[in-house]
Amino acid sequence: MIGEMSIADGKTRYVSAFRIQLSSSQSKGANGQVSQPAHIPTIPTAVKKPGETSNAVSGNHSHNSDLDPPHFTEPLEDCIVDEGNDITLKGTITGSQPISISWLHNGEAVLFGKSSLVGEVVTLVVKECLPEDAGAYTCVAENTAGKTSSSAAVCVRDYETIVGIHNDITLTSHSHPDSSHPHTPDMLSGVLNSSQNVPEDISAFKGPQTPQTGSPVTSSPALKREALVKRRSSSGPAPPLQFVDPLDRLEVHVGETAHLKCVFKGSSPVASCWVCKKKEVVESSRFRIESCNESSSLVISEALPEDSGRYTIFVRDRKSSAQHTVTLNVIDLPQPPASCPVVSILSPHSLVLSWSGPSYDGGSAVTEYVVEVCENPGATDQWRELTSQCKSTSLRVTSGLQPQGEYCFRVRACNAVGVSEPSQESQPIRMDNPGEPCDEKPVEYVTVTINTVDKLTDHYNVLEKLGVGKFGQVFRMTHKETGRVCAGKVYKGRRIKEREAARKEIELMNFLHHQKLVQCLAAYDNKAEMVMVMEYVSGGELFERIVDDSFEHTEVSSVGYVRQILEGIQYMHQQNIIHLDLKPENIVCVDRTGIQIKIIDFGLASKLDPNTPLKVMHGTPEFVAPEVISFEPVCLATDMWSIGVICYILLSGESPFQGESDAETLALVTAAQWEFDEESFEDITDLAKDFIRSLLSKDARRRMSCEEALAHSWLAYTCVDTTKNLSKDKMKKFLTRQKWKKTGKALLALKRMAILSKPEASASLSPVDETEQALQSLELKLQCKPEFTKTPSDLTVPQGSSAQLSCLITGYPDPEVVWLKDGELLELQEECVKVDYEEDGSCTLTLENVSPQHSGLYSCKATNVLGEVLCSATLTVEEKDKQMNS
Repeated sequence: MIGEMSIADGKTRYVSAFRIQLSSSQSKGANGQVSQPAHIPTIPTAVKKPGETSNAVSGNHSHNSDLDPPHFTEPLEDCIVDEGNDITLKGTITGSQPISISWLHNGEAVLFGKSSLVGEVVTLVVKECLPEDAGAYTCVAENTAGKTSSSAAVCVRDYETIVGIHNDITLTSHSHPDSSHPHTPDMLSGVLNSSQNVPEDISAFKGPQTPQTGSPVTSSPALKREALVKRRSSSGPAPPLQFVDPLDRLEVHVGETAHLKCVFKGSSPVASCWVCKKKEVVESSRFRIESCNESSSLVISEALPEDSGRYTIFVRDRKSSAQHTVTLNVIDLPQPPASCPVVSILSPHSLVLSWSGPSYDGGSAVTEYVVEVCENPGATDQWRELTSQCKSTSLRVTSGLQPQGEYCFRVRACNAVGVSEPSQESQPIRMDNPGEPCDEKPVEYVTVTINTVDKLTDHYNVLEKLGVGKFGQVFRMTHKETGRVCAGKVYKGRRIKEREAARKEIELMNFLHHQKLVQCLAAYDNKAEMVMVMEYVSGGELFERIVDDSFEHTEVSSVGYVRQILEGIQYMHQQNIIHLDLKPENIVCVDRTGIQIKIIDFGLASKLDPNTPLKVMHGTPEFVAPEVISFEPVCLATDMWSIGVICYILLSGESPFQGESDAETLALVTAAQWEFDEESFEDITDLAKDFIRSLLSKDARRRMSCEEALAHSWLAYTCVDTTKNLSKDKMKKFLTRQKWKKTGKALLALKRMAILSKPEASASLSPVDETEQALQSLELKLQCKPEFTKTPSDLTVPQGSSAQLSCLITGYPDPEVVWLKDGELLELQEECVKVDYEEDGSCTLTLENVSPQHSGLYSCKATNVLGEVLCSATLTVEEKDKQMNS
């Protein structure tokens, strides 16, 4: 920038945005000394002489003689900064406080950067500067005693400046300009050679270096050269980076080495990284990453179950990026079944066993169970195998049992890895004992008051554990006086919130006296824990019962189950109570022989208040109604949606809203997107479909009530002659997916569903942020200084022919290339010299019609912001006379 300023003496002076030193022949002044470069800063209030700091004091401050005006003891210094780096201008100032500081850029107020005055040090920092930030910076300091300023020239070097190209560069030797040389705009177009005030490591300002000595190259003052600089050419859109037959899934056993390898094709250089659980995988004692431009491998030694998960590889090259996910499954032996077998005797010669699946299946689905029996309960080494191919969690034993015999049973779980340790043993049972059948007599309902005086063990014998859940544990118990078998639900009860939830469930159950609802018999509060004693239901879950090979499953039998569910829920709704957690796990059979069911688990149930709308954020995603996810008021129809889902699964074995994740499942429920699978519902009547359709309506007002559902025509369907046995294969697959719930865990998805339902939080669940962070990381990894993967070879050619010197260059950002001959920039001479710099990084110098004058040392210099590299080869051109003589 060139500015014109008029000052008091009537003279006009020019102010430049740059300090310029011209190197030409030395000019001497009148005193015979070599003149020094002029310093002409931009000063808005007064112009200082070269090398001085201006201290212009306004006349209206003359009365402040006791105060010291501002004075720069250390003025601002000129600086050269590379584009993208920070500009830092610093000076030291004295004077009476307070001193106000302002900054000017090329005579205008600075509206960018960060200014500070700490003690006597004044600083201006401009972050990540751009070429337009170059110019004259002036710091103006003022107090009531006066005003002063200091200026400095800032040069921001763009890429072309760094390599000393794209400008007409005048190379001069040992010369200085005359201090009175006029400053014209044309003279600002280039950065000129200077031996002063320039960092020594900036080769662009020192001129090209010869390979032999590294000294600056000089030539005649009048010589101007246009350097042959080349950027990598772009021959249209490059092929996108892509994976080659990538691995999708890998399964290894615990302790083995997992080798996740992905091969890809891209344009060198290529950077890659692995991400798991939203964190970049870093190398450690067990994790090793082996990467190159063609592939990347993540090697996990001594794999552990917690290493299982989705590993995403992000790859980036010069122009594109790609990602691929590999699912790693580290499988182990399953844990033992969560509970001991429960025994129900059918006759003196047969019985039925039932148990719960393992809490953890080892990462591989349980395929079957091994059931063992001990004929002498006191002996620990007399176990024998009853069967090794039980496909469900129940078994009917019809042979091998002797009358009057006493037996214990235990179960092992099997998966692809092997067989688990055995479960806990069942209680000993003698075959002539009628056992513990379900009481067929009408239930005597009890209004329960929580007992805070006695202990549970004062009245009950606590036996084996039946299950574990979020609330606590469930044990089988017997009453000490009557011998009645019961189930004890033991709440953790350590926090006030947990105790309140337990009290709420116990109080609600006093309103639920119905034969289709499990009954509460007693309750105890002993400060450390709370216990609810319930009737013992030994038949197991309804869906587990259905898939038993010896059990008939038809549409007619399904009608009977749905009718019973509706009868139980109808009674609840008549009390204005909603269940809010209806799902297959909470529908159980009374015993192993009949088809009577009961509804259990009222931990999430609530009593509706007509004057206070109830909004909840809990439930099981697959069975919860849309209004729950949307956090809208719930109503009695909320349970009816869940009954519709249960009925859909009961008839087809498939879940209408099952997604790959809870987020996907909730999205499907919210949109109420579902349909009847043609194959699964091929043998199902239209009445059944209409029944389901009338329940799975997004609008709660359009769903059937319990009364309307019980009056639906499908509930009267009894066409036994034409009904078919329904396939159990899909039901078995559904249960396999639900195995993790078999330990009795009641899923309270409050936090998860709250997060998934908030629009502002959806970004944290999507992979967008994860992808952006990974790609930003790769941008840094991708950066590397230039490197020659192939260098030119010495070459001898005859006079008049063409000569080619080739090399292959890598680096990112893409290096720019310039060729030198004997250390000097190669000139552009019509069509004699040609440089081709291709997309793949190959760079070729071609010299046409060479003569002996072309002989010499040719060097290729590649430069980017991270560094530079140079390689050389000798070209020898044989004269024609020598060719003829040879």
